[in-house]
Amino acid sequence: MSTPKIKTTVEEMVQPFLSEHGFELVDVEYVKEGSNWFLRVFVDKDGGIDIEDCSRISEYMSEQLDGNDPITGAYFLEVSSPGAERPLKKSEDVAKAVGKDVFVTTYAALDGQKEFEGRLLSFDNEELLIEAGKKTHTIPYEKVASARLAIIF
Repeated sequence: MSTPKIKTTVEEMVQPFLSEHGFELVDVEYVKEGSNWFLRVFVDKDGGIDIEDCSRISEYMSEQLDGNDPITGAYFLEVSSPGAERPLKKSEDVAKAVGKDVFVTTYAALDGQKEFEGRLLSFDNEELLIEAGKKTHTIPYEKVASARLAIIF
């Protein structure tokens, strides 16, 4: 099974359990590092998740993965929080980040740069408005390559 298909299969398998228990699926990765494969599932909830939450989700996923066996070969399953610099994968994630510090990269240079870090002032599903120092940048959402929360010191 291809990596994108594995990701989709795992998302479909775990989503009902997560929704039922108040968790949000942030991302699924199936990646090879060195000679090992890793299936990483990033989960969050209001107030954050703890080790018991990760353990409960991991146990459920292990049972489902063993029963359905969508992945041939050995791999390591990791369930964790997306962390303080959580990726903003969907437009809903970006909308929730309004008022917070973000780091955004674009596919092509805008105003001579491809990286923007600052306070996300607004997002209307078409454009992000980011305040970085004394400058304000308007970034078309279709031009965003990646976005994540940022910790700015």
